Parts: sequence; C-alpha cells; structure tokens
Amino acid sequence: MLDRVNSCRDLKMSPAPWRLALARALHRSCANPTLVTFSWPPSAKTDAQPTAPLFFEDFGKTANCSKMVCDRRSAKVQQLQRCPWGEICWYFSETREQFRLAGEIALIAADCADPAQQQARQQMWQQLSDAARGQFAWPHPGQPRRESSVFPEEPPSVQAPLAVFCLLLFQPQSVDFLELRGEPQNRWRYDRNESGQWTEIALNP
Repeated sequence: MLDRVNSCRDLKMSPAPWRLALARALHRSCANPTLVTFSWPPSAKTDAQPTAPLFFEDFGKTANCSKMVCDRRSAKVQQLQRCPWGEICWYFSETREQFRLAGEIALIAADCADPAQQQARQQMWQQLSDAARGQFAWPHPGQPRRESSVFPEEPPSVQAPLAVFCLLLFQPQSVDFLELRGEPQNRWRYDRNESGQWTEIALNP
C-alpha cells in the first residue's frame, strides 16, 4: 500500500508557518470546511487533473499532516495507486483568502503493516459519527442502485473499522497562500525541504 509518508512525520512536528493563517480562515468560514476538492496530480506536474470530493477531518493540534477518509472501493483509491500526490485548494469568501496545498498522500488501508498507521486508522474510525461509519457498510459505491434492504439500518461497530475503510494522510510539500485584500494583494509560498523545515518567500500576487 501507499505508505511513503512514513507514518506522516509531521504528526509530531511543530505547526508549519502557514498553519496559523489557514486555521484562522477555517475558524472564520461560514461554509462547511469539511468537504474539500482534491485533484490528482498537482497542476504543476501535468494538465490532467481528475478531481474528487473528500471529507477533511483535521490537522490535529500540532500536525501539518491532514487526515481524510475514503472507501477502498472508490475511484479515488485507484487514482492514488497511480499517483500518490495531490492538491487541495480552499477559497474562503469571508476572508478573501486562497490556499493551495500540494503534497504526498499515504493510503492507510486494512492491510497496512505499520502498527502506528493502523492505530491512527482505528482512532479515526472511532471518531466518525454513526451515520458516517454506516456509509462504509453500503453496497459498492458508483455501481447500479441496489434495493433499500441491502443498506444496513444499524451502524457498524465502533470498535473495529470495516475492511473497506481507509484513512488518508496528506502531507503538504508546498503551500501557496494568497490574500485578495489590499492593493496590491499579498501572496506567499511555503516549501518543505528534505529535513522537514519550511521556507517562506513573498511573491508578486
């Protein structure tokens, strides 16, 4: 499976310099920030950008690695197997701020051999609502509609994740932050180096 993020090293690192601005924008946003559009691969690498909605869970208090969930049977998993890179783009109309995060994705599935990643997967499963866990017990997504009787009414056990449940760990490698307020506007790019440190540069908007 895709485990290139090495259990997401940033899970225990200090927040990146762009995190405060993003956290502030998320806090001020009136829209639901949990649904984000993800594209594969980043636009800088190719013009082909298949996109899919994903449910953004959190960054954690100190982590720079965001957590999302998906179904093993979905087309998103096939995209990740072809290219473990992606891009999230957020625009917050309330604060007129845009964030583009490009980075690497680790897919943590039921057959992942890393104990720490499996623990993270189980913890995320337990944090989901009954309704969210119940969707992973539905028939194969994207297939012809089945009769209502095959959609379970009772949610799966909170103790053990279903085999189709996957945790996605997205570790940004570069962040483009644009403030649309002001004349001229303000723009910064943050890049993560091999040692895990972030560099910041001001750009022309």
